[in-house]
Amino acid sequence: MESLLLQHYFFQVFHISLILFNLFGWIGKKTAIWNLGTLLLTGASWILLAPFYGLGYCPLTDWHYQILWQLGYTDLPRSYIAYLVESVSGWRPDASITDICTGLFFGLALVASIIQNLRIRKSSG
Repeated sequence: MESLLLQHYFFQVFHISLILFNLFGWIGKKTAIWNLGTLLLTGASWILLAPFYGLGYCPLTDWHYQILWQLGYTDLPRSYIAYLVESVSGWRPDASITDICTGLFFGLALVASIIQNLRIRKSSG
């Protein structure tokens, strides 16, 4: 049980950190290229794995949910973002609203990352 809790906390910290990095990692010149890479990997997971697991599939969510199920959690939302919102507020947002907001913020971060990386490349070349 202690091992499962440690794994849960690891995934919680790692996944939230990745989400925050995906959203804001483009801001720093030193992290912008890594941010673009993690955004592309995230998008690839959501799209390329869709035929096998459904659109928006994230292996981190899958692995974390397997741990949560072993810890006795049931009725988990499909989206990790919905899980986070519910964990903090007690309210589970509608799946379509969660998907739209997640896609919108992902798209904005991707555009910002591409622009920032192009600026950095132009200024160094």
